[in-house]
Amino acid sequence: MKKIYFLSTCDTCKRIINDLNPLNDFIFQDIKTETITQEQIEEMYQLSSSYESLFSKRARLYKELDLKNKALEEDDFKSYILEQYTFLKRPVILYNDQIFIGNSKKNIEAAKKAIHE
Repeated sequence: MKKIYFLSTCDTCKRIINDLNPLNDFIFQDIKTETITQEQIEEMYQLSSSYESLFSKRARLYKELDLKNKALEEDDFKSYILEQYTFLKRPVILYNDQIFIGNSKKNIEAAKKAIHE
C-alpha cells in the first residue's frame, strides 16, 4: 500500500508532499473531503499499534473539548478520529508495511528514505 492521508488546506502537508516527490503510484486521500473509514483506521492501527499515536493533540477541538483533562483510552482516540478529521495527526504516510505519522522532521526524513531507497 502506498497512500498518504492529508489535508489539502494544510500548508505543512503540501510542503511535505512536495518534498517527498516523486511519489509514483501513491494514492492521496484528502481527509476533509473523503472521510476516514473504519477499515482505514484499522489498517493504520495494525501498522502503528496505537490509536493515540494517530491522534493529534494539537487540534483546535482538543482544546475546545478540554480533552487533555479527560482520561482517554484507545477506543476514545479511535472514535474521535472517526468523528472529526481534524483529530488525525497529519500527514499519515503508508508505504508498503510501514507507517509514518505526523510532520516531525525526523519522521519525514525516515519516510523519504524508505520511499526513495
